[in-house]
Amino acid sequence: MASWKNRGGPESNSRNLVSRKLSIFLCISCFCAGMLFTDRLWIEPEAKGISRSTNNEAENLKLLAEDCNTKSNDVRRGSKYNIGEVSKTHNAVQTLDKTISNLEMELAAARAMQDSIVTGSPISDDLTLLNPLKKRKYFMVIGINTAFSSRKRRDSVRATWMPQGDKLKKLEEEKGIIMRFVIGHSATSGGILDRAIEAEEKKHGDFLRLEHIEGYLELSAKTKKYITTAVALWDADFYVKVDDDVHVNIGTLGATLSRYQSKPRVYVGCMKSGPVLAHKGVRYHEPEHWKFGEEGNKYFRHATGQLYAISRDLATYISINQHVLHKYANEDVSIGSWFIGLDVEHIDDRRLCCGTPPDCEWKAQAGNVCVASFDWSCSGICRSADRIKDVHKRCGEDVSALWNASF
Repeated sequence: MASWKNRGGPESNSRNLVSRKLSIFLCISCFCAGMLFTDRLWIEPEAKGISRSTNNEAENLKLLAEDCNTKSNDVRRGSKYNIGEVSKTHNAVQTLDKTISNLEMELAAARAMQDSIVTGSPISDDLTLLNPLKKRKYFMVIGINTAFSSRKRRDSVRATWMPQGDKLKKLEEEKGIIMRFVIGHSATSGGILDRAIEAEEKKHGDFLRLEHIEGYLELSAKTKKYITTAVALWDADFYVKVDDDVHVNIGTLGATLSRYQSKPRVYVGCMKSGPVLAHKGVRYHEPEHWKFGEEGNKYFRHATGQLYAISRDLATYISINQHVLHKYANEDVSIGSWFIGLDVEHIDDRRLCCGTPPDCEWKAQAGNVCVASFDWSCSGICRSADRIKDVHKRCGEDVSALWNASF
């Protein structure tokens, strides 16, 4: 027992103390080393994670940018595609409109022939031979409104702005312009007035005879019959009505109308809105004045009757609906009323209503040649048979203007 105690004396206690201190030191060292290693492990993955995150974000941004560019390109391509589709649709609509218009023209011609058969009226040779499939397309038909008593006026027009003989035929063949004096028949069929027109027609060949009884109060009916007959005879872009006491520059008229060939429904003239005259006995009295409201009211906008032009579709509309279109006392009001409820573009062009010299002369010298010239005070050129030659000399277009023009 003594020996065992001796072995576990102070020396043994000293060793145990060193061993404990060394163990504690080693533990602390291992702990610190472990902490350091653990921190390393946490720091490295975190840094790598940030790097990966940054790379991923960059890749995502790149993909997003590429996606935006792709969408932008798709939008551009889509926009071009849409524009192309709209253009195709517009062309298809225009083609359809032309097809419908052609069918309406054929219907109008058939109705005109049917009316002639039903009423027993003689059918024009041109209308009898009419074949819509073989009809030539013309640029414009100019109908010059005239009366039995206006022989001197007609001769003055023939001597100035209306081509004659071979030139009249050349105008039709090369320029597609038809020009005719428009007149009906007298109340006495086959009388002296009708025979005089027939003799004049044999000499000049420039009349369009209508199945219509002439009379001042029948101007609205005459205009309707002129347009209906012209549509049945000639397929044209425009139909023009002009009075026989007005000076016209045909080349300038053609150049003016050619600007509107792409428009389907145009009504071209000098637009006005005059007062509705309710009192009897005055010129241009309107018997149906009550339809326009209270006394002192004005008419709706319409072209002056001296000269105006309408496009093919409007002329066809008149031809098809001629039996239900109301006629007012004033011809220019009547035709304006036929369009007031339609989708029609009213074109107000003041060159179609210039004054006589010096007005039209000054404009011609300035390079702005007038389409038509007349005196407002006379609703035409005052004493036109005597004065139109002077107007033509001072306000007429260059001789080559018509023949060099392309419509």
